[in-house]
Amino acid sequence: MTTRRAVIGGTLSVAALPLLSTPAQATSSTTHTTGRRDEASTRYGKVRGRREDGIVKFLGVPYATPPLGQLRFRAPKPLRPWSGVRETVDFPNPAFQAAGGEMGPNGNGRMPAPSEDCLYLNIWTPAADRRRRPVMFYNHGGGYMIGSGSATGQDGTRLAKLYDVVVVESNHRLGLLGYLFLDDLADSDYAANAGMLDILAALRWTAENIANFGGDPDNIMVWGESGGGAKTAAVHTMPAAAKLFHKGSIESAAPLRFPTRAGATARAERTLHLLGLTRADIPRLHDIPAARLLEIQQSEAANGVAPWGEPDPVLPGFGAFVDGRIIPRHPIAALESGRKPLMVGTTRDETVFFSLFGPPDVFRIDDAGLRRELSRTYQGAELDRIIATFRRSRPRATPAQLYFAITTSPIWRDAIKIAEAHHHAPVFMYQLAYPDPTVVPGTDFPLGSPHASDIPLKFANTPADRPAGERATARHMSALWAGFAHDGHPNAPQVPRWPAYTPRTRATMWIDARCRIVDDPDRAERLFWKSGTPQGTASGRR
Repeated sequence: MTTRRAVIGGTLSVAALPLLSTPAQATSSTTHTTGRRDEASTRYGKVRGRREDGIVKFLGVPYATPPLGQLRFRAPKPLRPWSGVRETVDFPNPAFQAAGGEMGPNGNGRMPAPSEDCLYLNIWTPAADRRRRPVMFYNHGGGYMIGSGSATGQDGTRLAKLYDVVVVESNHRLGLLGYLFLDDLADSDYAANAGMLDILAALRWTAENIANFGGDPDNIMVWGESGGGAKTAAVHTMPAAAKLFHKGSIESAAPLRFPTRAGATARAERTLHLLGLTRADIPRLHDIPAARLLEIQQSEAANGVAPWGEPDPVLPGFGAFVDGRIIPRHPIAALESGRKPLMVGTTRDETVFFSLFGPPDVFRIDDAGLRRELSRTYQGAELDRIIATFRRSRPRATPAQLYFAITTSPIWRDAIKIAEAHHHAPVFMYQLAYPDPTVVPGTDFPLGSPHASDIPLKFANTPADRPAGERATARHMSALWAGFAHDGHPNAPQVPRWPAYTPRTRATMWIDARCRIVDDPDRAERLFWKSGTPQGTASGRR
């Protein structure tokens, strides 16, 4: 059975997520050599993209030396300059991971197979001139384990064209290859948080070069969903990133704390054991085929961090951790002292997504089934209280709807904690509430607004044949995010003015075909969590 981690948002495609709307398939990468060419200079050499769909696309622009051979598990190294003009018209290799969706020969041809040679980024820009447009630097989702900066749902074409912004998305090391921490086990100099150092290198490249692509290096927004939201929170913790971006958006992620250095070292020791190696054998890791490392990663995938970064209480997985230097503190501490405008929020029905890939039983549960499912996380009086609280606040909800409301609620709870902590700069809270009527196969349960459903909406990539309400929601959401990129305040036509979130009003943008401001949504549920009883996981399931 496909694991939850293997299908986390960021790789929206017909194969990976059949029930959520995705745009029509993009042109195959094998035909990416048509159209007029535009050139831009970088510090390392010239690149040539192609003008298409009313914008210019620079695809597969290198930002660091490929992390191959002895550079595996090391911090990314700077590029070597090149002469002539480098063609950047094809989507680059995704980071090494289990192939699927749009990747490789069995995909739809949008991008090649995953590879360790993955340190490239894509740029969508209205023009490679020297106008200073807002830059929207997006971190793809996938729970630190899968995903790509080239996925169809997050294609930057329409966002750049409609709102006069420059969209940048990077590929960066994932999973074991990005986060195996060897520095405390070996004499050699290995990197902590190599995958986050890749993102830092891509962000630094953007700040240094984006002016030649029509972007403003003094107006960079870092944003991301799910695992990408956790990466965005991690960027806020990194001292070296502080001067490289100016605002952020943490979406469908609530990473209050990351695993520790000690936990990451314990994970590395466990990995060596599974490979049949000792500390003395660490140099051999450079020669082990990446496919073998992926096997070990997949075997351990169930024991680790959630896609939004919450640590497993037993042993952390492969993802960002507090190492003391690259990431010196937890996200909640960094955001408490943060002084950059921030957006933070969730979808209304996050955890519906995580049940789409197993038997449909949970969508048909009765009251006894509700108790059975929740008892995986809550027991006794605690279980009674949480069911009673949500039943009072949602009197017309079915047992299945209550289940998804209860399991989604901790993500919203922790998003509120982020918003409450971030008090030195404006923070804007939202819930995506568009109720997708598509029914889960074999049930009469509508999707609602599940995890990852925001991706094509905020990128304005909703197909023309989708319901009018969904298309209106996409217009609102994409315009709000682009408005925030422009001036630090999420404004959009035909949308109410969005006030900053404060503990007094708790103003929250309810994003739908008709947007509205809701003060303190689900107040009774928020107060229930504040009372400090349940300590369940964000998904409600293990």
